[in-house]
Formats: sequence, structure tokens, C-alpha cells
Amino acid sequence: MSDEYEMTYAHPDSVEGLLQRGRGLGALQALQDPDGSAAFVYGAIRHDWRWDGTDERSLYLARLIRDLELSPTPVLEQLAGDEESCLRAAEVLELLALAGSDEAREGLRAYIRGGDRWREVLESVSDSWPTQWWDDLGDVARARIGRETELPWFPEPWTRFGIEVQLQPPTDPEPAVTGLGTAALLVLLADIRADWNTKIAALRALNRQEPVEELLPLVPLLGTPDDRRPMPLVRRAVERLGAAAVPEAHTWAQSERPWLAQLGADVVADHPGPGALRGLVEELAEQWAARAWCGPDRTARRLARLGPDAADAVPYLRSFWLCTPHSYERTAYLEALAAIDRAGLDFLYTESLWDCEETTRLLGIASAPASPENLQRIALLRDDSMETPSVRTAARARLPAPARPRSA
Repeated sequence: MSDEYEMTYAHPDSVEGLLQRGRGLGALQALQDPDGSAAFVYGAIRHDWRWDGTDERSLYLARLIRDLELSPTPVLEQLAGDEESCLRAAEVLELLALAGSDEAREGLRAYIRGGDRWREVLESVSDSWPTQWWDDLGDVARARIGRETELPWFPEPWTRFGIEVQLQPPTDPEPAVTGLGTAALLVLLADIRADWNTKIAALRALNRQEPVEELLPLVPLLGTPDDRRPMPLVRRAVERLGAAAVPEAHTWAQSERPWLAQLGADVVADHPGPGALRGLVEELAEQWAARAWCGPDRTARRLARLGPDAADAVPYLRSFWLCTPHSYERTAYLEALAAIDRAGLDFLYTESLWDCEETTRLLGIASAPASPENLQRIALLRDDSMETPSVRTAARARLPAPARPRSA
């Protein structure tokens, strides 16, 4: 969002504010008043209310257009805006087309024929739509690309149309570590003669296997050549070990090497003991007082590890859940609330079935009460052609298996 720090969000209890934040409650309230909510839905597409690039909105907003039976015309008109506005509208329209909107599909096809940012839109629809929806646009693409000076970078859909693309800069082939077992990968990481690319490949392969504590003594060897930061994937490999990394991390935290000391401090802080409780609650309170929307999710995860003892954090966690515009962090607040005290969370889990964030919808699918209304919503998520594969799979797993017909 280009002007995120200058924008003022509507009150978090209002329909407009809820929709700006991507809250499930906003979708539920909008359904009660489609006519009164239409302007807020269109406004949430016209302006980018995401706190940063990690937040999700397109599916949430496309579903509102469909479920409220709103016209996609204002979204189509937004394609004529600046680049960010155009591509934001295109993402919503692509999803609406998947949901069966002929107007959205034909509107995007028309834009590819004559719009300014047709290349970005064509690349996007070719990635998300069935091939037969766009592969007849080859003549259009060849004619239009011939009037431009810069060749495309990505192979699809251009190579399908016989259009030349820019050559990607050559990259060194990844060393062959496929098939190596854990022990062999650890030997590569410990070998001071092994080159950078080999160690990166070994770390990548190791992160696809079960985490092993034998990695921990090697971590101090895994800095970048200038020793200013850890190699890529090291932090992920350590985090996968969870609390098993804490004893070694205490030693790393005392290191004179800044990257190793920081990694150690972070691991220790991510697995707090009872003595850290008061400081973490105070930290969360200070973040709330400062309305710090980026970062409290990490504090919440640390508090979650302390379970019911962190009850003093509950009011702040609930406040962040209700008010944060940074929808990506909402999942962590709900997980922390559940770890501390699950009482009274049924409504939040139900609301989560309508949330803009995939991870939050997954929590709702797993934990919302099995009321007829919730099961119906989960069935809709299972069958929604716009929904993500992970959510559809989780919804399928949550629902009761259909009864088998009795044999005669």
C-alpha cells in the first residue's frame, strides 16, 4: 500500500472499518445490508488498505462482490487507473471469472486487447485461468508486442504464442545433493572446503527432512563469507528444532559475532521461561499503546508458549484481534488466545471462516463449532472455485463423510 501510513482507517466496529481490515465480521455484516455496504466494498478495492504486501484481500473482496450480488462494472472501470489500482482490480476480476462471472472474464479479455497494462494482466490470467479462456488471444499478443520495445521476461504465455522472451541471466546449477541422507548433508555443512552453493543446497535439502539436533553444533560455521549474517535457510533450520535449540542458543547469544548473538537471543526469546512472562505482557501492552501493527504477532507467539499463565495478556490480544489493520498477524493472536484460554473463542472461530487471510480461515475450519450454519459455510469453502487449495482440502477433511447407500 503506497500511502499506508497516511491513511486513516474507519472505526474497527463499523462495516467500513471491518471491510478495510478484512475481518470476517465485516463480510457477515455486509451480507445483512448489501445495498448499504456496496460503496464500502468498492472502496476497499479502489484503495489499497493492506498494511503491507503480505496481507491478503483479493479473494475476500471478490467473494463479497459475488455474495452481495454486486455488479463488477465499477471494478472493470478501475482497470483504467494507475498500475497498482489496475492490477488490484484485475486480481479481483480474475477470481470473479473463476466463480462464473462472464462479465468479469470478458472484461479482462477486452482489456488485454486494448488496455495499457495488458501484458501484466495477460501473464496473470494465463497463470490462474483455464488455458481455453485465453489461448485464442495469440494474434492480439503478437500484434501488440510488436509495437513495444521491451521483450517479456516470463516464458508463459509468450512462448505458447511463439513470442520471443528475454533470456534470463545464467545461474550456476545447484550442486547435486538430491538423494543424500541427513548424515551426508551434515558432513557437507561441516566441511570448511565446501563452497557456498553446495552448503545452500545442503541446507535446502535438510529443511525438507526431519529436523535433527546434530545441526546445532554446526550453526556457528554457517555465516556468510563476510560473517555479517547467517547463510540463507539457517534460521529456518534452527526454528524447526523448536525448544531443542535453546541450550545451544544460550551459548550463541554470548557470541561476539553479531549475527550469531542475535540468532541465539531470538531463539531464547521464542521459548520463554516463566521468568519472561511479566516482560512479555509489558511488551505487548506497550505495542498496543503505540498501536504498533507490525511485530506484536511475534510477542503473541512467545506468550502462547506460556499457556494459561499468560492470562494477563488476553485483553491486549483481543484488542489486537479486533483492531489491527495488519490482517496477516490476526492468526497469531487467535492462536495465542487459544493457547492461554479457549473459553469464549467460538465466535472468533466462526468469524474466521469469513476472514481474508487463508491461515485464519484454516483455524476457523479446524475449530469452529459444528453448528449447521458453520458446517454449511465450510461446505461452501470446500466447493468454492475461488478458494485456495489448502482451504478446500481442510474443509473437505472437516466435513463428515457422505453416507454410503445401503446395499440391497
